[in-house]
Amino acid sequence: MDERVFAASPDAIARAAAVVRSGGLVAFPTETVYGLGADAGDAAAVGRIFAAKGRPADHPLIVHLGSALAIDAWAVDVPRLARVFAERFWPGPLTLVLRRAAGVLDAVTGGQGTVGLRVPSHPVALALIAASGRALAAPSANRFGRVSPTTAQHVVDDLGADVDLVLDGGACAVGVESTIVDLSGDAPAILRPGGLAREALEAVAGCAVPVRATGVRASGTLDSHYAPRAALRVVEPAALASALAAARALGTHVEVVAPEAATLYAALRDADRRGAELILVARPDETGMGLAVADRLRRASRGGGETA
Repeated sequence: MDERVFAASPDAIARAAAVVRSGGLVAFPTETVYGLGADAGDAAAVGRIFAAKGRPADHPLIVHLGSALAIDAWAVDVPRLARVFAERFWPGPLTLVLRRAAGVLDAVTGGQGTVGLRVPSHPVALALIAASGRALAAPSANRFGRVSPTTAQHVVDDLGADVDLVLDGGACAVGVESTIVDLSGDAPAILRPGGLAREALEAVAGCAVPVRATGVRASGTLDSHYAPRAALRVVEPAALASALAAARALGTHVEVVAPEAATLYAALRDADRRGAELILVARPDETGMGLAVADRLRRASRGGGETA
């Protein structure tokens, strides 16, 4: 393992916190994926995130907080539903898009009037936020547009020396990014399906929470994203065997990946590592976590191949 990787002990977390306070970049585990974190109030440190990832400057970041008590330092005109969601689902894989407070960096928001906030549920992430005394701006810790990392080794494989320190907290339990909900307008809307199911949101909200564009840019919502190096093709479950046989008949190195959220990204990375030219995935049922998996597969296929 790389010399910048440390098992997430109290001493390592204290060391990582010092890196954050000095303007450095720390990759850390969350329940969803590994994040590439920097002090969300330090413009130069946030700029390093964009440089390390090759991320477009207008693509906003998510700010990771230590508790819901910090919302009002980052957002204004917070609607009641945001408080309800925060009380019910934080810490957890839910990002709330709210109207930004004065002083929030344009680099964090992509120049928009909104900011994405969440409280992660991973103990290492929360310990790092507490030890640093900083909110952490943190997208996924990988090159922009590629497969998100769910282990410390994935981070090293992607970012190498561009990250100052990596906290190794093991594999991420959820395996896909947070659900992003826009609450800056008149009605709630999911901008990105993720680790919290739409059905759970709707049960608490008492109303429909549709997946739709609202005019607000959000992390991980570009048409092409989460892409492996190999072409990725999504097929109907009944057509999987014939698609596999057809690809093999052409001499294509093809791999089949199961559409399970917790292992999806690791499986895509493993297929790339084995030299796959084509990855086949059966189309998931778009209920529960299947909605997030289907979203990631659609975006990944636009980056590396095509759906069918």
